[in-house]
Amino acid sequence: MALTGIQIYKFLPKTNCKACGFPTCLAFAMKLAQGQAELSKCPDVSDEAKQALEAASRPPMKLVTIGAGERKMEVGGETVMFRHDKTFFHPAALVVRVKDTQSDDEIAQTVEAVTKYTVERVGITFGMDGIAVQNDSGDAGKFAAVAEAVKGKTDLPLILMSTDAAAMGAALAKVADVKPAIYGANKDNIDAMIELAKANGVALGIRGEGLDELAELSQKAEGAGVEDLILDPGTRGYGDSVNALTQMRRLAIKKGFQPMGFPTITFAGEGASSLDEEAMMAAQYVAKYGSIVILDTFDPAMIYPLITLRLNIYTDPQKPIQMAAGIYPIGNASADSPFCVTTNFSLTYFTIAGELESTGVPSWLMVCDTEGLSVLTAWSAGKLDSEKIAKTAKEQDAASKVSHKKLILPGKVAVLRGELEDELPDWQIMVGPMEAMDVGGWLKKNWN
Repeated sequence: MALTGIQIYKFLPKTNCKACGFPTCLAFAMKLAQGQAELSKCPDVSDEAKQALEAASRPPMKLVTIGAGERKMEVGGETVMFRHDKTFFHPAALVVRVKDTQSDDEIAQTVEAVTKYTVERVGITFGMDGIAVQNDSGDAGKFAAVAEAVKGKTDLPLILMSTDAAAMGAALAKVADVKPAIYGANKDNIDAMIELAKANGVALGIRGEGLDELAELSQKAEGAGVEDLILDPGTRGYGDSVNALTQMRRLAIKKGFQPMGFPTITFAGEGASSLDEEAMMAAQYVAKYGSIVILDTFDPAMIYPLITLRLNIYTDPQKPIQMAAGIYPIGNASADSPFCVTTNFSLTYFTIAGELESTGVPSWLMVCDTEGLSVLTAWSAGKLDSEKIAKTAKEQDAASKVSHKKLILPGKVAVLRGELEDELPDWQIMVGPMEAMDVGGWLKKNWN
């Protein structure tokens, strides 16, 4: 758990040498506690103190990295039970599973589709996070061949799945360089799987039949020197899964129980009788503490809602997604196009931008920096006023974009019209509709 400044101070040399850039060791300790300084800045801290501080300041859930390329997967590293307490840092990873009993063509098609899949949401591009390869055949050679083939067709991180240590070793020999995770350790094979994880420097996925068994296996693996673990409590149903995952999260975050302080792996397709059921199970895992969600079906109609749900949950509630202030063309905007104003809350921007685009009328959309607040909220908070709009228009050289000098205010802030006319005397200020959905009809009626 996080240490206080006083607790950190006890480990420091207390010389007040100022080499760290702070006037006293106590001031340095306070900044360390706030995450605003680095321990390496202290030249006199002992190795023993470094080790003690690093161990004590370890987050309650360890951050685990899978993969070695630009698209590497980071899971875990969470510090709170609920995102409104602070925020969630690492979104649940969506991973599609292929099995070595499938045909080569089917595997290749799935891997290609998963790798290439992208979707844009509120100005951010998302894709899938990884591919799992399962040894469903029981054949070590086939498993290794499929793992190697998948590696050659994707740059996504891999998760190898097998309870057969020999088969896992054969597959690892082909793909160890891309740092996959291995999953399938249990009470019967834990020793062999630990050795494979250590020898290849990869994360180890452990399944326990219940939390007690899982804790024992986790302790054993960590005690043997495997630092990166992924935990599976063995539950698959709705109620059992949410109970187990919640208990694991609470033990890690609230109780500081280190054996549970690792990311989790979940299986949405296991036991699902339909695509809808798999989607619902996946949604539950995204919402309630699944660090990695394994899907057995790749269907964009299911993936897009899951990505949207994940984005909503893993967006920092204290820091809304924002657009950069500026003037954005919608369609082939020209000097004769409508000139609209909005805020930099990304959802507001993309809502009005989408509506403008659907009208088929090329337009300009000027975004004012309101610290991520929507139109009415920004006005209520004093973040959107006539001065802010006029300043943005001047800074962005709005006059060079249009010849008509007509500016369209959102209808919800019609009250700003008079003041804005004073701020921009050369402009005609128009009041648009109250809702974005009405912009098409408004333009048809009011814009020549």
